[in-house]
Amino acid sequence: EGKGKRRSSLHDFKKTGELMLIKVNKTLEVKTKLLNTTEQCAKRCSRNKGLSFTCKAFAYDRVTKRCHWLSFNSLTNGVRKKQDHAFDLYEKKDYVRNCIIGKGADYKGTISVTKSGIQCQAWNSMIPHEH
Repeated sequence: EGKGKRRSSLHDFKKTGELMLIKVNKTLEVKTKLLNTTEQCAKRCSRNKGLSFTCKAFAYDRVTKRCHWLSFNSLTNGVRKKQDHAFDLYEKKDYVRNCIIGKGADYKGTISVTKSGIQCQAWNSMIPHEH
């Protein structure tokens, strides 16, 4: 790691080529803007800059150079996947990862049962076990 090298914002995203997400649930939010690079889209999504929602993913239209920030990802109810050669989908790893890293304080995935199938205890609950 040399001095002056910056970590790419894209590192926090899982890329799926030629895929777009279509919202079936009309309450889900999308914002679009012309931007030259996926790196610029990723930075805005990571910082939620200029967005009225938490950005969980973005789709980049390589033809029109338009970024589509999404308040949802491929695991969200009310969303369907659409094969589209113009788009690349970038989903925040924190929201699509199904494993816990470290103590799991920042875990946002979808797994809510233990390996043996027991329902997980909510972080803010002292039942059935104290922390």
